[in-house]
Amino acid sequence: MSSAKAKVDAAIKGNRVMIFSKSYCPYCAKAKRAVASVLPKEKFNVMEIENDPECNAIQDYLLSITNGRSVPRVFIDGVFVGGGDETDALARSGKLEVMLKEKGIL
Repeated sequence: MSSAKAKVDAAIKGNRVMIFSKSYCPYCAKAKRAVASVLPKEKFNVMEIENDPECNAIQDYLLSITNGRSVPRVFIDGVFVGGGDETDALARSGKLEVMLKEKGIL
């Protein structure tokens, strides 16, 4: 898992807004739409993990740091903020926009 851990840690550290996703997942689409509703696409990064040979190890590592193995897993400035439903709720309530502005991302 060390390679998967390094990959995930680097993605979280290297991107202020990072979404771990699977391209066919409806909850992932929901999270990506929610983030894109307040943030230009060039300001967040998405890692589609389904074709990664380390997909299972990536999800195992995400479980160890977020208490959830499923995707999406959304991070803002290195902090896990939720999955699809949580991220959508943050966007709909206006809290996601406020959070991004407070952090100087938006």
